[in-house]
Amino acid sequence: MITLRVDAETMSKIRFSFSPANEAMYWLRIAATGNEHPVFGDPGPLARAALAHPDVALLASLVPPPGVTYVPDFLTPQPGLGNHCAELFDEQIATVEATSQDILEFQVGAGIQENWGKPPPDVVLRAAESGLMQKRVASGLAQFWKESLAEIWPQLQSVIDQDIAARVATLRTRGLARMLNTAHPVIAWTGDSILLDKGWCGEHDFSGRDLVLAPGVLCWPNVLVQGPDDAVLYLPAHRIGAGTSRSGNDLGAVIGDARAMLLAELEKARSTTDLARRLGYTPGTISYHLSAMHRVGLVTKTRDGRFVLYQRTPQARALLPD
Repeated sequence: MITLRVDAETMSKIRFSFSPANEAMYWLRIAATGNEHPVFGDPGPLARAALAHPDVALLASLVPPPGVTYVPDFLTPQPGLGNHCAELFDEQIATVEATSQDILEFQVGAGIQENWGKPPPDVVLRAAESGLMQKRVASGLAQFWKESLAEIWPQLQSVIDQDIAARVATLRTRGLARMLNTAHPVIAWTGDSILLDKGWCGEHDFSGRDLVLAPGVLCWPNVLVQGPDDAVLYLPAHRIGAGTSRSGNDLGAVIGDARAMLLAELEKARSTTDLARRLGYTPGTISYHLSAMHRVGLVTKTRDGRFVLYQRTPQARALLPD
């Protein structure tokens, strides 16, 4: 359990925004590792081509290894008070470029060593020691956004805007506690702390800090915390499956018809054989799709005797229409 300690000042300063820098870093991470997003799939040739730019390549060297979430915080500054993506992103790029040398060296040195369990790559150390790393990674972040995200971002931001509007409506009609307790299944409000059921233990003191709640689409389905200096709680946007495909606006267009049908069937736990019988696919095809969805956290699997049973996760439920 991760505990975020807060006080009255923190709670009075909670606000909603979104982080273009964090979204770009997640898209870059997927492109650099050759993986696929659980909803949006392959980042595409434009994102991969952008990796050839030397400043984007340096930024990609800060992508954490599998199983690790830590990215140096200076790359994803707390979003400011602007309402428009261009304004927020320009401010974040300027903040990255203005990072002090002491903060940069600590985060890419001790921060990476502690969280990755190994020293940073040599290319990162050389760039940090040169004093030019801030400018280069800021340039890389802006370049990657321009090449791979600028064109499609308005469609994605509409999902974030709708998500923020829904959360604000809950805050207005049901109160702060209800809004936090319904923010995500792993989040709970105790009255003096925000708890994150993330499978490991930790504690952050956010007392007196400005806390930003930042829904995202490309970081979906992850809940992440950053701080305490730049205090941000990143939330996966609700109903991300609606209207977010570049080729259509239904769930089948986003994740494929077979996987959409599987998620619809997995309200209750079912075996591969049962699903194959119900949907008319071969067990091998069902197993292939279930394995892919299990890797990205859309389904769970448990053994019941000689059967393995699959069931959709709360994150997967958020993809389905009401």
